[in-house]
Amino acid sequence: MDMEEKPKYGEPKKFDPNFKGPIHNRGCTDIICCIFFIVAIVGYVAVGILAWTHGDPRKVIYPTDSMGQYCGQGKLEKQPLLFYFNMMKCASPMVLLEFQCPTPQVCVEKCPDQTLTLVTAFQKTKDWEYYKSYCRADPGTKSVPQILQEKLCPAYLISSKPFLQRCFPSIGKKGDVITVGDQETFDDGKTIREAKDLLAGMKNATVVMEGRQVAMKIFEDYTKSWYWILICLVIAVVLSLIFIVLLRFLAGVMVWVMILMVIIVVACGIAYCSIKYVNLKDTPGSNITLQQLGFQPDFSVYLHIRQTWLAFIIILAILEFIIILLLIFLRNRIRVAVELMKEASRAVGYVMSSLFYPIFTFFLLTIVIAYWGITAVFLSTSSEPVYKVFNETVCSHARQTCNPENYTLSAMKTDCPQSECLFAFYGGETPYHKYLILLQFYNVFLFFWCANFVTALGQMTLAGAFASYYWAPNKPGDMPAFPLCSSLGRSLRYHTGSLAFGSLILAIVQVIRVLLEYIDHKLKGAENKFAKFLLCCLKCCFWCLEKCIKFINRNAYIMVAIYGKNFCRSARDAFFLLMRNVIRVVVLDKVTDFILFLGKLLIVGLVGIFAFFFFSGQTDAFKGAAPSLHYYWVPILTVLVGTYLIAHGFFSVYAMCVDTLFLCFCEDLERNDGSAARPYCMTTELCDILMKDADGARTPASRDQTMQLTAPDKTVDN
Repeated sequence: MDMEEKPKYGEPKKFDPNFKGPIHNRGCTDIICCIFFIVAIVGYVAVGILAWTHGDPRKVIYPTDSMGQYCGQGKLEKQPLLFYFNMMKCASPMVLLEFQCPTPQVCVEKCPDQTLTLVTAFQKTKDWEYYKSYCRADPGTKSVPQILQEKLCPAYLISSKPFLQRCFPSIGKKGDVITVGDQETFDDGKTIREAKDLLAGMKNATVVMEGRQVAMKIFEDYTKSWYWILICLVIAVVLSLIFIVLLRFLAGVMVWVMILMVIIVVACGIAYCSIKYVNLKDTPGSNITLQQLGFQPDFSVYLHIRQTWLAFIIILAILEFIIILLLIFLRNRIRVAVELMKEASRAVGYVMSSLFYPIFTFFLLTIVIAYWGITAVFLSTSSEPVYKVFNETVCSHARQTCNPENYTLSAMKTDCPQSECLFAFYGGETPYHKYLILLQFYNVFLFFWCANFVTALGQMTLAGAFASYYWAPNKPGDMPAFPLCSSLGRSLRYHTGSLAFGSLILAIVQVIRVLLEYIDHKLKGAENKFAKFLLCCLKCCFWCLEKCIKFINRNAYIMVAIYGKNFCRSARDAFFLLMRNVIRVVVLDKVTDFILFLGKLLIVGLVGIFAFFFFSGQTDAFKGAAPSLHYYWVPILTVLVGTYLIAHGFFSVYAMCVDTLFLCFCEDLERNDGSAARPYCMTTELCDILMKDADGARTPASRDQTMQLTAPDKTVDN
């Protein structure tokens, strides 16, 4: 006798007259993972306290003199600028290795505005008093040779200007000749040098500090524009709420309006870019290529290049073509998805508080992001000043660690009389400093874990609330008084472990992706083609894996919210249920996601257009109100990213509602058959929508199989 073949994707759900939706009699799930998560959070708090105890953000903001003191801070508050004794020493390749010029540096009140040598200044009382303000210490009555030997004062001063909070020589040009302070030469205290000799040192010193200065300019732009960024994000919140509320009452109309407006907005973008492209035709310098221009931190430069606008036109045209093509091929599915959105709107109408739940999620995510960012800054600045030996000539002790307090009496100074013990960088040799990289890694890992946990909590809470709506025989009479609060309470009380488990799996994959990106960045200049190909394949595979895990987690949380089982069991049940209804998943669920994506795109487009014209000053209406910025793309990109996250948060309510209703519908089909004894829990409208569409999408054989599956069970009826 042949054994009965077991179904490939599990047994369909059986009829249960006592099942009334999310089970209230449930226990705690995935307790071990819950304990691990709590311990990890406690460790995260400990890392934060440790970082805040040792860290000092001033290290990345203010320049540091040879003694490791901050210019413009503390007792040097009135001396905010850094002055180099000998700028030409910055031409050494050591600058790019140690990030510090091998010459004494002091904090000064202002940069020198005249060119002098120590010898000439020493002979005049007025010049000497001026010159001493650029010395490391008061030379007193010491002679010029003693001052130079002990390096108390620079051998010469050059007329300079402040740049990047540092004094750089005032380099100019007379025809093709480089000048400094209007002079073609200068006296370095030993010989007459040409002004062009200073360029190499200035270039290296600028390379070291340029990245930091760009970051400081971006920070300054944020301080000037944060108020307007906040206003733009508030506009995004209001727009998102208006769209969601309108979807509640006018779902059918709003979906088609959203689709039409997206097409119009993209078309307007194409038209605007085309006008800009044509207007730049006769502008001098506008025909150079982006490759010739290279990277420029000021993005406004790119807007004066025709190729930039041509790239915008091509990108927007491709986007418009794809959207229109999808609309043509999915027109029938979109009609069905519109009806599904109407049903979701009815569910949202019974759980109106769900519209405001994303605000709670945003609040929690803001705390997570802020904690991660602050901890990262304090960890990166919790090192101690490291001093190293710098010497003008070859020295066996060069670049060795030293102590500036007793260096003059040390053996290293005796062996290398011309050497100096100068501040090099921030580091440390203590166990804490040795394991800083591990603490940073822990900070990043816990950031992903906590952020995913907050997102998962929102998904499970909304799923539980909407499942209460679906499975209620009499809506809203049989629904809980506060379905959202009840679902949130169940999720935190019973399923913190399951939420932590799913979030942990996703966090591990995300951290691996970050590591792959880091390795890819390090291998940019490598010539090993096989290594690059392998890395590209790994990045692609882990990207796909992350998407799959997000999909599985999302549906697993819905099943946990309904049945109260552990994460693995719920993930398996959800996967099998979806595989038994794979055609419906493809033709309905994903089309609804596409419609919601167009809604997000529309809101981002509207707010982004407003932000562009406001911050760039392209229109006269905003020129007086817009703040003066170094890089106006900084607030625009911030607004675009923030708007998308806001729109995604609000539209995720509808997305979660549709996904929950869809899974419940599939369960309903397996549990019930629509007879008087086993009635469907779905509304008549939803039954007509999904059953009709599913029948149209399947083959006759699969349709017969479903009829057998949903046929009345005579035994149960009898």
